[in-house]
Amino acid sequence: MKLLKYLIFFLFLTNSLNVTFAKDPSALINEIVDEAASILSSDDPVESKIIKLNAIAERSVDINGIGMYTLGKYRKSVDDEQKTKYQKLFRSYFLKSFSSRLVDYTNPKINVISQKKINDKYTIVNSVLEATSKRPQVKIDWRIYTKNPDRPLIRDLIVEGLSLARTQKEEFNSIIQNNDGNINALFKTLEEFLIK
Repeated sequence: MKLLKYLIFFLFLTNSLNVTFAKDPSALINEIVDEAASILSSDDPVESKIIKLNAIAERSVDINGIGMYTLGKYRKSVDDEQKTKYQKLFRSYFLKSFSSRLVDYTNPKINVISQKKINDKYTIVNSVLEATSKRPQVKIDWRIYTKNPDRPLIRDLIVEGLSLARTQKEEFNSIIQNNDGNINALFKTLEEFLIK
């Protein structure tokens, strides 16, 4: 399955198990970036880093919300059993997707520039991933779900204008459409990815 390399930026959605969630969206992103950089620059074995980041990501990313969004129009036609199966597969897919790549990043430097409240449910935080000798500067906008102001969660990243959640939705919908609307085709694709 084609996978956007920028999906690894979701690793920056992680936060420490021992740190209280920031309520201000910009402060949340700053905490996330600091924690991710600390983990990635540590001398821990790769497997240990992945375990830590996966566990943390599950607490700070709205994985179920992203997963249901990526089903697009097909989320209305799945029954409860299919929905449960999909959510389980998507969670594993999501975590494996970025964890398999995050070890290449040792000390990412992301600077928060501004934030804009869209409505009571969403705030966009604008940031920049600093350029290095190996990559150019990258603009990253964080879509933060703030329906519960005491526990903001990341719903999407817009990298250089490209929504990762929307791109994933288009990919998943294409798989289903190319198989006559059969959701099981998506399940099979996700299962094949997970056993690689």
